[in-house]
Amino acid sequence: MKFGRGVGTAIAVVAADQLSKHVLLAHFGETACVDRREQVTGFFDLVLTCNHGMSFGLFSAGSRLSVPLFSVAAAVIVAVLLFWLWRVASDTLATAIGLIVGGAVGNVIDRLEFGGVVDFLYFHLGAWYWPAFNLADSAICVGVFLMLFEGLLSRRREPSATTRDDPLS
Repeated sequence: MKFGRGVGTAIAVVAADQLSKHVLLAHFGETACVDRREQVTGFFDLVLTCNHGMSFGLFSAGSRLSVPLFSVAAAVIVAVLLFWLWRVASDTLATAIGLIVGGAVGNVIDRLEFGGVVDFLYFHLGAWYWPAFNLADSAICVGVFLMLFEGLLSRRREPSATTRDDPLS
């Protein structure tokens, strides 16, 4: 069943995301979201930072409403995606929805526990720095990519609208 595939994927993403964040907190010897940074390579740092906004720190002005507002928005999106998941026929689309749902749930858990999303992967090249992110963010991005890929492939497989009986062909 496709629903089971999607839910299983979501559960695996939440588990991996939360485990990675707890390992990171233990690595830095922290129990809360504070700013820490450790250089790993010339292009990658392991950081501990808390994103109080949305993607890439947008709307992170620190409003007290951000945690409930972003959590409710994520819950609505997850509900819509689960409804969609119930109806999908494609394994790829079920996996994509599971990745997005798992990532969203993983980040909501952070918001409720820490008041923001724990980010720890920080890539840079020279003076160019990509915003820090986590496994949940990665799962969401991969899920959206798979969803777009599936949509493009399914459009290519649809039969042509014209037939031999069509007077305009």
